[in-house]
Amino acid sequence: MKHKILLTGATGYVGGRLRRLLEEGGHELRCLTRVTEGLASRVASTTEVVAGDVLDPETLWPALAGIETAFYLVHSMGSDGDFEERDRIAARNFAEAARKAGVRRIIYLGGLAHGDDLSPHLRSRHEVGAVLRESGLPVLELRASVVLGSGSLSFEMIRALVERLPVMITPRWVDVEAQPIAIEDLLDYLMAALDLPLVESRVFEIGGAERVSYGDLMREYARQRGLRRAMIRVPVLTPRLSSLWLGLVTPLYARVGRKLIESIRHPSVVRDPASLDEFAVAPRSMPAAIASALCNEEKEIAESCWYDAFSSGGEARNWAGVRFHNRLVDSRAREVEVRPEQAFAPIQRIGGANGWYAMDWLWRLRGLLDLLVGGVGVRRGRSNPDEIHVGDALDFWRVESHEPHRLLRLRAEMKLPGRAWLEFEVLPTESGATIRQTALYDPVGLFGLAYWYLIYPLHRVVFSRMLKNIARAAVAEKRHALLDTPS
Repeated sequence: MKHKILLTGATGYVGGRLRRLLEEGGHELRCLTRVTEGLASRVASTTEVVAGDVLDPETLWPALAGIETAFYLVHSMGSDGDFEERDRIAARNFAEAARKAGVRRIIYLGGLAHGDDLSPHLRSRHEVGAVLRESGLPVLELRASVVLGSGSLSFEMIRALVERLPVMITPRWVDVEAQPIAIEDLLDYLMAALDLPLVESRVFEIGGAERVSYGDLMREYARQRGLRRAMIRVPVLTPRLSSLWLGLVTPLYARVGRKLIESIRHPSVVRDPASLDEFAVAPRSMPAAIASALCNEEKEIAESCWYDAFSSGGEARNWAGVRFHNRLVDSRAREVEVRPEQAFAPIQRIGGANGWYAMDWLWRLRGLLDLLVGGVGVRRGRSNPDEIHVGDALDFWRVESHEPHRLLRLRAEMKLPGRAWLEFEVLPTESGATIRQTALYDPVGLFGLAYWYLIYPLHRVVFSRMLKNIARAAVAEKRHALLDTPS
């Protein structure tokens, strides 16, 4: 059944994924956002993007006009100041505007916890649900446990801790039980909530297939990544002290992560299993959820254009590239006034006896070191000096993807504390072509991170010279073509 839907939080982790599912389902979708420019370029042509702010009631009434179902996926946890009061005001504004606009149903995603002595974060999530219900409109509230998916705050915090700390000093809260849910299962619940019969407001608790501790989550992530991690229990490290420690280990998530850590002392397990009876969703296990997160990340990365990902995500370049999921990425580009096929010709010939366009002696040294530790080295060369095919060996690289005149992606087969790729892409421009070179690295553990940062200064010199010389070779290709053309 098709619905007229307003989606708030469409730029967030859950909202962004839900938006794509709603578009694929053919629903009449309107997205509310404070800044329309960033979202408008990413939505389907049938999706309407309107400017509005849940803290500004005047902007909500036009956005809710004609809407049947509204998804409320907004919270102020990442803001400074009193986020509880901001959430309270925002929910009240939205509920009142929805009631006046004749909205038939509000679907709200809250947090799963029980008891009266809740953390400010969980207390606010429950209070928002209560404020929405006070409007008198039917509200379907889904209270979810930890969400497991590449890019989710909970998953990324677990990843950062396990990847960076070979030995973890773990407080008592690592034994607190949760019922983590895969992002795919959470989205299934949200989509099913559109058509669930709803006469009055209802609250459903949702989680994965089993109860596990946060320690179990970290151990399973380590197992799937092939990492050995030691956990040393200490009784005195409180959630508050843990949150401060988290800010040092994972500064990217410090502000929001501290508020989440302070909520961990509360078990987030399903006590009321009514959702299993009312929804046709069979939640997967915790190991399956982590495996799915890692697999989906691989797919998303393989389909991404790195420069688009950086610009849309607002990533700031630092001295050693940028982070994209767990990958470290260093990308650079150079424009040349030649046709795309001429720009790609030097890339087509890279490796083997043709060399790597910069400091070939250093590539040979890296190959020798690789041989000494049992790797393949550079002795394989390349089978054909001019042609290239998927699966071909290029020294200690393997051709993973090849699109003539456009793309070459190489996967490293040398010994590394992680996985590495080198990608070349040629894009046409008005004056010729842009050659983009991207180095990607998926570090495994702290040693993998250390390898990237220690070797990066050398990589930067080599890859910069390589791109510069490829561009020169492309221009020379054009000159040769002109000289060979009969006058």
